[in-house]
Amino acid sequence: MELDERKRKILQAIIQNYLETGEPVGSRTISKYTDLNLSSATIRNEMSDLEELGYILQPHTSAGRIPSDKGYRLYVDQMMLEKEEQLNQATQEVKEMQRILLEREDKMESVLKQMAKMLAANTNYATMISVPQVKGNRLKFIQLSRVDQRQLLTTIVVEGNVIKNNMITVAEALDDETLLKLNILLNTNLNGLSAEEINLAMIAKLKQQAGTHADIIADVMDAVAQGVRDDESIEIYTSGANNIFRYPELSDNQRASELINTFEEKQLLSELVQETLTDETGTGIQVYIGNETPVKTMKDCSVVTATYELEEGMKGTIGIIGPRRMDYDKVIRTLKTVKSQLDTIYKKEDDNMQR
Repeated sequence: MELDERKRKILQAIIQNYLETGEPVGSRTISKYTDLNLSSATIRNEMSDLEELGYILQPHTSAGRIPSDKGYRLYVDQMMLEKEEQLNQATQEVKEMQRILLEREDKMESVLKQMAKMLAANTNYATMISVPQVKGNRLKFIQLSRVDQRQLLTTIVVEGNVIKNNMITVAEALDDETLLKLNILLNTNLNGLSAEEINLAMIAKLKQQAGTHADIIADVMDAVAQGVRDDESIEIYTSGANNIFRYPELSDNQRASELINTFEEKQLLSELVQETLTDETGTGIQVYIGNETPVKTMKDCSVVTATYELEEGMKGTIGIIGPRRMDYDKVIRTLKTVKSQLDTIYKKEDDNMQR
């Protein structure tokens, strides 16, 4: 006698209920537990068949049933098969996402550079735009893939659909079943977690469950830590630095040299971006006049920044740097317009991805 769909659902319900309670499971419990809409009598008949087939046991005459080793084996094999199908589907989705995101990343780089040039030409000031950073990353998916006998590719997807790849060297070749089990172990325990939520106790438990492959878990966790933490380096595009020579108060050799170096090296601009992104006022527009700016080389300037958000958690900074006597009204209006344009461009890209 083969297990039909109804018997499989009843067996699954018995196992799940027993795993939760540790108590033998009766037909009345199953009648409430499943969506089969069957009577207790019908379920009892099915349970008798399952017992005859060796999938469940009756520990006492008057008690309900508990799973047998054979029942557990069917349950685990079915669960592994379902997890494998889910992982295969997720892997295909990640590959497609990688292709689309690479195309969009190239386009976004071009758009941001053009925006910086447009702002510089429109305002006659120096401008900067930072590439959006993902804050508060949560892990969405992990995939271990074999590259060759001694190397694995770890693909990590975090919030904002940011994809990061790392290579791991392994001591011995892993077969497909082992890779599948490791993928299931990692995704079951880590998906949806932030860096702060992945603690040492959790990592120790994963290593214990991985057994002889604990060293691989350690390497993967290092890659995950890099993937979910905020990027330390911020990419910034600048334009119009030579516009500062238009203003006599900024054009003497020392001031001009310091400002040009700031735009070329960009480290100090990164600090400005970080301060802008951590602002809690929620206004989106900040104006620094003279000594108010966090960048010392800009103490004779005014800096107006705006925070733009392409999707939840992905934020960047637009900045305009000029003399204290800049046209504040025009600059603020221009920044608001650019924020709106970036939002429109990105939403069009999202719509194209979904089609």
